[in-house]
Amino acid sequence: MRIKEQMNASAPSMVVVLDNVSCAYTPGAEPFLRNISLQIPAGQWVSLVGPNGSGKSSLVKLLNGLLPACNGKIMIGDILLTDASLGNVRERIGMVFANPDNQFVGMTVADDIVFGLENQCLDRDTMLARITHYAAQLHITHLLERHPAELSGGQKQKVAIASVLAMEPRIVIFDESTSMLDEQSKLEVVDIIRQMQATGRYTIISVTHDMDEMLASDRIIALQNGTLVADGTPEELLQQDELLTLLRLKPPFALALGRELLDRGLTIRPSMDESKLLEDLWALYSSK
Repeated sequence: MRIKEQMNASAPSMVVVLDNVSCAYTPGAEPFLRNISLQIPAGQWVSLVGPNGSGKSSLVKLLNGLLPACNGKIMIGDILLTDASLGNVRERIGMVFANPDNQFVGMTVADDIVFGLENQCLDRDTMLARITHYAAQLHITHLLERHPAELSGGQKQKVAIASVLAMEPRIVIFDESTSMLDEQSKLEVVDIIRQMQATGRYTIISVTHDMDEMLASDRIIALQNGTLVADGTPEELLQQDELLTLLRLKPPFALALGRELLDRGLTIRPSMDESKLLEDLWALYSSK
């Protein structure tokens, strides 16, 4: 499967910028986000992590106005997010949610994909071309005339992703999009995100508790109680035991196993890369 580049290479670079953002649901209430400042460059895949209630989903919903306005400044590319600019911002951001059933509106898969395109007022030929293209890219062409209720969880999530990609946003947010999937379906979705990121055409924000997603991403941003507590590469952050405890995360399997084997006297280099762990185990076995 390959997610092909469809957009004009001369299109302006997109970034997400939050400058001292603090938000509460009502004036005077306890803010659910406090003093968040960060920048996400175009083309980067960011995993947004933290325990339940830390503000992850609230943060991404702010980006396209799904939650109330707040103090501070949010920029999507060169557009300042305001009530007046909300329509333009939403054209640049696509969201894939945890439960794909919440995104279905049509009687068939094709109806669901075309719904967003109709809202963009595209001509019929363009809509048909996009349905054909993105259904083929997600390997769901054979599902186009099926009712969404007839699909498996993994198929539903692929349809949801195709519906978002067909609108050709430059920023795609996956809000715990693998949390309701079985292991095989989850790995397929992670692979789709990898291929999207490899094109260089998308900026990806993945709200997740899943270690495979974190390890595959370029960067991890961690929230706790509505504040930013860590920002760095997976290699930098996922080896910090105190941070993992704070975020209620377990260390990557390969790292945990490597540490355990080292504690038991085996000459193993603790690593988050399973292939490196296998190399060390094979070298150790071969030397005997």
